[in-house]
Amino acid sequence: MPDQEYIYLHIKRIRLGAAVALCAAVLLGNASAAQAAGPTPTPLHPAITKQTPAGKTTPTPRPPTPADGGDDGSWTVQDAIRFWTPERIASATDPSGRAAQPQDWTAPHKKRSLTAIDGEHFDGIKSVGTIFNQGNDMKAHYCTASVVKSGGRNLILTAGHCLGDKSAFVPKYDHTKTAGNQPYGIWPVKEWFRDSQYASDRSANSDLDFAFASLKENGGRNVQDVVGANTLARTQGFINQVTVIGYPKIAHNPQDRAFRCANVWTTPLPAYNQMQIDCGGMWGGVSGGPWFSKIDSSGETGEIIGNVGGFMQGGPDVDTKSPLYNRITYSPLHSDRFFQLYDDAQLGLHTDHGPYHQPTLPYSMGDGNTWSHARLMAAGDFNRTGHSDLIVVWTDGEATLYTNDGQGHFISERQLLTPNSTWTHAETITAGDFTGSNQFDLMVRWSDGEVTLYGDVGTNGLNVPGTQLAAPHTIWEHATQIAAGRFSASTYVTDLMVRWSDGELTLYSNVGAGGFGQEHKLKDPNSTWTNATLLTAGEYSGNQKWDLMVQWSDGELDNYVGTTTAALGTEARIQNPNSLWTHNTVMTTGDFTPDHRTDDLIIRWSDGETTLYADTGVSTLGTEHNLVPHA
Repeated sequence: MPDQEYIYLHIKRIRLGAAVALCAAVLLGNASAAQAAGPTPTPLHPAITKQTPAGKTTPTPRPPTPADGGDDGSWTVQDAIRFWTPERIASATDPSGRAAQPQDWTAPHKKRSLTAIDGEHFDGIKSVGTIFNQGNDMKAHYCTASVVKSGGRNLILTAGHCLGDKSAFVPKYDHTKTAGNQPYGIWPVKEWFRDSQYASDRSANSDLDFAFASLKENGGRNVQDVVGANTLARTQGFINQVTVIGYPKIAHNPQDRAFRCANVWTTPLPAYNQMQIDCGGMWGGVSGGPWFSKIDSSGETGEIIGNVGGFMQGGPDVDTKSPLYNRITYSPLHSDRFFQLYDDAQLGLHTDHGPYHQPTLPYSMGDGNTWSHARLMAAGDFNRTGHSDLIVVWTDGEATLYTNDGQGHFISERQLLTPNSTWTHAETITAGDFTGSNQFDLMVRWSDGEVTLYGDVGTNGLNVPGTQLAAPHTIWEHATQIAAGRFSASTYVTDLMVRWSDGELTLYSNVGAGGFGQEHKLKDPNSTWTNATLLTAGEYSGNQKWDLMVQWSDGELDNYVGTTTAALGTEARIQNPNSLWTHNTVMTTGDFTPDHRTDDLIIRWSDGETTLYADTGVSTLGTEHNLVPHA
């Protein structure tokens, strides 16, 4: 019987359908240098207009509610300065509820995974600062916000869960100075603006965890005139490189300085219109902090495509002892509802835009819990599209074909086999065009040594009887790894590299349905090559002939460039021995990106995280893209 826990996880694998393109970026124009006149300035972002369907009513303005934090006019700069003593500032807490780390905490130096980084303290930038508020519990310094361009030159962006009574914003907050001596002043909140459908729970409405606030003047000036302002752009998909800035609370951040996660890659949060990062040090207080896609040459402003917030108020609902705690941070995607609220905030409106409906979400390959059961992988042009797809054989014998769009995205899956006991005996697989049909075939070496070739898998599937290339209980029981490639002058991928259990390395050229072709010994039996744990092959050097990539038991990763039927190629080091790469469990190479070269390396790590290294070279890994987040 298959493992029951795995069946449960496998059933839960998310299948959300094909991805749809997100809207094109909307770049905001520069605000006029002159101060806008009148109480309702013209917004920089053009209002989004949609034709109202028959029988529906158009969105109508609604009066501010207590949750909107409307000001009665009594909250002044002087009140804020008097209230926020250093003691009250130090007592603040983040409304997200993220607990403090031990006082001697420092950012860990060892990454959890290849997509994880550790953040760093720095001096901050003047367009980003802290939010304080005089709540019933008399606490302050609880969230982060950023100044954004607006017609009124007085608008900040933060998270929807950061609203509070009698709040104020402190740009480039300096904990060494009192409230009255902050470098860029203190700016009381005049009015809050938040989507009426926002919910701080596990529902889809957590996609709306963003808010704006208009600020009062300080000394006759608006905040944008003093510190500048950031532009807002639509989030383009779920995978972006961002710099996230926030102010962790002093309880979590004894230095009480600004904190950033620089140039970290985002990944999708399955089932939500949100993205996530893995960065050490993102403790309570960073809620609302901006996610910059670009930083201006001044270093003080940039382009914002997200903010800390979303599911469970910006962080996962995990035990405080979990390694994910205060590392994983979420942001809602900035799309239509975000820019509708932006328009409202600039015009001073509180419009109810009706129920929130999630957009069509991109296809999800699942999570690390599921993919830790991905036992074997093989890449090839199974669908005759001119680029590679991916076949996965799972620990319960199920086989799945993941379709690629040629742009690096996996857009659908097809079940080739339901869970079964036969395919649990598949020991190693590889893919090549052994039948010469311009459609890849799958080769399987079984636990009893039988070798079977399944032709044109994308058309025929795996249920049909394959062609037996080797009978059970032959020398092929000792074929520890196999990898197809094009090491000779063949037009098709018809060569097969075999690493035997005694360390011998053999290349078979012109392999087909009729047999293994010609045998070429590249290495005699030896102890070194018994430590080669994984093999794959690809066009890493840019030549039509392929190179052999080898993963060793100590984490070393090497390319053998110029491998032919006559000799193993020249060794090119990609990774020195290291502990991280000992967790490389499954490895294959395909043509998944637009360059039409088989040089895109996929790694499945021991924790289920699955990574694509696009355009991998002879001695360097390609650009890293997270396909499946770790467990």
